[in-house]
Amino acid sequence: MRLRVCHRTTYQYGESASTSHHEARLTPRANENQRTLSHEIEITPRPAVRRGRLDYFGNKTTYFGLTEPHQSLEIVARSLVDISITRDIDCAQSPNWESVRDCLASDRRRDTLQAYQMAFESVHVRLSEGLSDYAASAFQPGQPILCVARDLTHKIHQDFKYDANATDINTPIEELLQKRSGVCQDFAHLLAGCLRTRGLAARYVSGYLLTHPPPGKPRLIGSDASHAWVSTWVPEQGWIDFDPTNDLMPSDQHVTLAFGRDFDDVTPVRGVIMGGGRHTINVAVDVEPVEMDD
Repeated sequence: MRLRVCHRTTYQYGESASTSHHEARLTPRANENQRTLSHEIEITPRPAVRRGRLDYFGNKTTYFGLTEPHQSLEIVARSLVDISITRDIDCAQSPNWESVRDCLASDRRRDTLQAYQMAFESVHVRLSEGLSDYAASAFQPGQPILCVARDLTHKIHQDFKYDANATDINTPIEELLQKRSGVCQDFAHLLAGCLRTRGLAARYVSGYLLTHPPPGKPRLIGSDASHAWVSTWVPEQGWIDFDPTNDLMPSDQHVTLAFGRDFDDVTPVRGVIMGGGRHTINVAVDVEPVEMDD
C-alpha cells in the first residue's frame, strides 16, 4: 500500500520568543516492509541553522535553530511511503519465551546485543512487582514468545479504556495500572514493560496509522495523531510488531517513524525556547492511501 502522510506541528506563543532550538524525528524509517519514496520537512519561520543526523538508534533526526524573534512556529513533514507485507507470522511456531530470554542474556553476537539493550527498564518503563504480577498470566511455561506477546496485546486491549484525558506522558505505569485508562503511548509502555519483566527485548515504536481505511476495514484508534506500538525480538526472525491499542499485529496500515526504549527516545518534536511566555501546541496528522500506477 502507498500512503501519503502530512504531520503538522504548530506552536503559538503568548509573546515573542527570542530564540529556539528543536529536534525532530519525523522521517519514516526504511525496513524490509517500508520504503520512503519522498520526504520533506518545511519549517516556518525559516531556521538560521538546520542539519540532519542519525541518533543512537538509527532514527533520522533533524536539528534546527531560530535566532530571530518569532511568535509562532510551524513544522510540516510530508512523506510518501510504500508499505508491503513480506512474510506471514505464525505465532505458535516461534521459540518459547524462556529460550529467547536465555539467548538474550548469554548470546554476544551483534544483533542479539543490540536487542538485549531493550530488555531493561527506561525513563518511562519502570519495572515493578505490580507490573510483573499484571503480566504473569501470559507467561506460561513453554509458551511461544509471539503467543505471549499476542496474549499480552489482547489483555491490555481488554483491560484498558482509550481516554485521551486520563493520562499525560509523565504518568507512570503503576498509576496507569490503577486508572485502567490511557492512550497509545501508555499502552505501548505497558506492553514493553510486561515483556521486560521477564528479560525479553521490547522496543517502543512511533509512527502513524491510516486515517481513511479502505472500504470495509475499520478505522483504527490512534489515527489523526502520531501513534505508538511495540516490537519484540525473536532469534532468526528479528523484530515483530504488536499494537495493543488496536489488539493487532501491524500490517500495511502502520507507518514506522522511529524506535527506541520508550517515548523519550522518539519524541516527534522537542525543543528549548527562550521567551515566548505561555504557549500552545497543536498537532494534526493525516494519512491517506494513494493509488499506485499499474
